[in-house]
Amino acid sequence: MVLAELGGSIARALQLMSNATVIDEKVLNDCLNDITRALLQSDVQFKLVRDMQTNIKNIVNLDDLAAGHNKRRIIQQAVFNELCKILDPGKPSFTPKKGKTSVVMFVGLQGSGKTTTCTKYAYYHQKKGWKPALVCADTFRAGAFDQLKQNATKAKIPFYGSYMESDPVKIAVEGVERFKKENCDLIIVDTSGRHKQEASLFEEMRQVSEATKPDLVIFVMDSSIGQAAFDQAQAFKQSVAVGAVIVTKMDGHAKGGGALSAVAATKSPVIFIGTGEHMDEFEVFDVKPFVSRLLGMGDWSGFMDKIHEVVPMDQQPELLQKLSEGNFTLRIMYEQFQNILKMGPISQVFSMLPGFSAELMPKGREKESQAKIKRYMTMMDSMTNEELDSSNPKLMNESRMMRIARGAGRQIREVMEMLEEYKRLAKIWSKMKGLKIPKKGDMSALSRNMNAQHMSKVLPPQMLKQIGGMGGLQNLMKQMGSAKDMMGMGGMFGGGGGGD
Repeated sequence: MVLAELGGSIARALQLMSNATVIDEKVLNDCLNDITRALLQSDVQFKLVRDMQTNIKNIVNLDDLAAGHNKRRIIQQAVFNELCKILDPGKPSFTPKKGKTSVVMFVGLQGSGKTTTCTKYAYYHQKKGWKPALVCADTFRAGAFDQLKQNATKAKIPFYGSYMESDPVKIAVEGVERFKKENCDLIIVDTSGRHKQEASLFEEMRQVSEATKPDLVIFVMDSSIGQAAFDQAQAFKQSVAVGAVIVTKMDGHAKGGGALSAVAATKSPVIFIGTGEHMDEFEVFDVKPFVSRLLGMGDWSGFMDKIHEVVPMDQQPELLQKLSEGNFTLRIMYEQFQNILKMGPISQVFSMLPGFSAELMPKGREKESQAKIKRYMTMMDSMTNEELDSSNPKLMNESRMMRIARGAGRQIREVMEMLEEYKRLAKIWSKMKGLKIPKKGDMSALSRNMNAQHMSKVLPPQMLKQIGGMGGLQNLMKQMGSAKDMMGMGGMFGGGGGGD
């Protein structure tokens, strides 16, 4: 996940505080100093950090708290709320409506990742059922139209631009008119960038804006500038009505926290963050779930949304039935691999689970894991229906394995490795046998039936160890409850904790 280092530092500070036998002034000060240091290293403005520390000390007055209060929970709640305050601009942005034509104009400096972000934004909405289209009104940068054309073709999104016309206003107007006639409900206009904030850039932006009358102007900004994001966001807001901000390149350096807090200080809502070069490395930015994930408390509602996205509601009862029966076939493994790949970057999914830090999944390992899944699926494509639907591992003799390896263009040892992975997953799956299937028959209801005992059977031993064994897992289930309390997630899990 984005800002894994910052999140890891803050989560460790809170963990050290939670592990202390008695919560006194010294423990609280040490915890707050560690959090302050982590935020300053992430280039968050000093005044914001100082105010946060003062506010937490005012809220958590240890002398005034009665003996029955859970001081750990109160401190965690205060840190959570103050971090939300730093990142929340306090105003929502315009949201396009499906079926109603909206024009969205993208502005920003050259090199901020504007053209790529346009396509990611279109691709995200396309997956949600919109009918997006891209217009390239960037006539300043050589190769801008080629780049947009390449990205749009790859994502199967209609596009408009011109190699001959040099007037960006004319291209923008023609493109918008054309896509309105084609009933596109999300028309995205990519404008020119410059190397710095020049008067000519702002004048061109104003002209395109007046001609196309966009419903929303999105400012795209490179997060590596850290605190300087405040001045840049303000300058753009003064020249054109910026309604939202997308912060890019959040995966590459330590200054992302500074950029996010600086943008929030300009009262501009950040709506997405770019977390990599690929089309799906693009996350909705919602303050409470973001801070919850940052602190290692996960984003259970976001995780369930991902599940609903990849496993449609009508297929969920069938999958849950298979789960309760405990029979795991290679076909089920193939379907689950497809679902994992549809969910997007693995680290993004990981960070949604309470207690799982994004630091558990280093950047290189993530690509390696996805490549391995694709390799296994290629081998399963060479199998017969009998092999895919059998839950008997003895069916796979040497001649069958050789045939599969030849068909997939892989080594026989790789087929054996894939079958070992199948056996490992089948063992985990069999432990879910007898799980009570909720009448509602969906994944959200299932999550309420899971307890620490069930979870301990399912988790790999090294992961269970990472969490801190059975005791750590029980705390984690409580944290799911506290994350729910903090985010108002409506009774996902029961959770609580005694006082000190």
